[in-house]
Amino acid sequence: MNALTRRPVILQVLPALDAGGVERGTVEMVQAIAQAGGIPLVASAEGRLAPMIAYYGGRHIPLELGRKSPFAILRNARKLKAIIRKEKVSLVHARSRAPAWAAKLACRSRKVPFITTWHGVHNASFRGKKAYNAVLAAGDRVIAISQFIADRLRREYEVGEDRLRIIPRGADTVQFDPENVRGDRVSAVLNSWNIEDDGAAIILMPARLTEWKGQGLLLEALSIMIRERWTTRPWVCVFAGETPEKSGFPAQLKSRVVELGLTPHVRFGGHCTDMPAALALSEMVVVPSLRPEPFGRVVVEAQAMARPVIVAAHGAAVETVRHGETGLLFPPGDARVLAEMIAATLEATDEERMALGHAARRNVLEHYTTRSMQQATLAVYDEVLGGELAGRFVERGVGE
Repeated sequence: MNALTRRPVILQVLPALDAGGVERGTVEMVQAIAQAGGIPLVASAEGRLAPMIAYYGGRHIPLELGRKSPFAILRNARKLKAIIRKEKVSLVHARSRAPAWAAKLACRSRKVPFITTWHGVHNASFRGKKAYNAVLAAGDRVIAISQFIADRLRREYEVGEDRLRIIPRGADTVQFDPENVRGDRVSAVLNSWNIEDDGAAIILMPARLTEWKGQGLLLEALSIMIRERWTTRPWVCVFAGETPEKSGFPAQLKSRVVELGLTPHVRFGGHCTDMPAALALSEMVVVPSLRPEPFGRVVVEAQAMARPVIVAAHGAAVETVRHGETGLLFPPGDARVLAEMIAATLEATDEERMALGHAARRNVLEHYTTRSMQQATLAVYDEVLGGELAGRFVERGVGE
């Protein structure tokens, strides 16, 4: 019985449903599959986004798929094989390496199509690491979340054009719309950050407190800006992101704030539950990653909110930001140029900042929406199932 005569059952597998691009993409596809007439299932450990699976019409199957040992992968392959048989799964979509290995074994046994998405950087510093990564290049279709990732898949993993599909991540342009953010939401975020509404410009860096994200580089840039007196405007920089467990970096970062004399200017906001309001508050959004980002969803979300973005010029950033038109790009690791761009954005007129922000939002609406990502992914499912999910999704006018 094929996808034309019954509702296709799509199983997505990932380690857990905490906050992050992989997790949010999974939830977005649950919504799309359900609204297109399919049956969405998700197998993973629990997490803060787990309740969203049922909310959008899917079902969550608790399963610890993040364990990397060969024995754990074999056990999980048997469990996934049983799920595929019991739920009459039509297709499995894997988004992370350990779950993908288990899913690949289960799909091979049950003769079920296997789709992968390469979300992360996944460096291959030695041969064994490359072999471990290779499972994400082994799908019947392999989805790259940017041209940057697609180029790597072609070059390092020999993924041919017959299997490779480029589907950029997207922003929910209804949720991330400056017209839809009320003042009470903005006030709540200000209070959570312990910032008085005194007119100080807010420089926002939304990222997990991890060294490679570049918080330290931003502190150096802010110190240079103060020392060189490049702006007279009052400002506050907010680091909005989770603190990783068992990491000493957040403490080092806070010590560096004190050493540089930045204490009056810096706030650590922690995990933010209302990013549209946080972005609406911001004069600019800085993404100074020290390593190339495979996509960088926060960049397009900030652009969707018509915020000026200042982004390190490597990875997928050079795809989502056109320098001087939809944002600003600076040489990776260059604190002085970053400082100059922050100061220039602070000193720009309201009209200049608005022009940059509005051009950025138009670009997102044309190229980087959640709806276009959902439809394109459903079309990949249709390729291997011979179904019509993407067409039904369009006909029903779902998504933003």
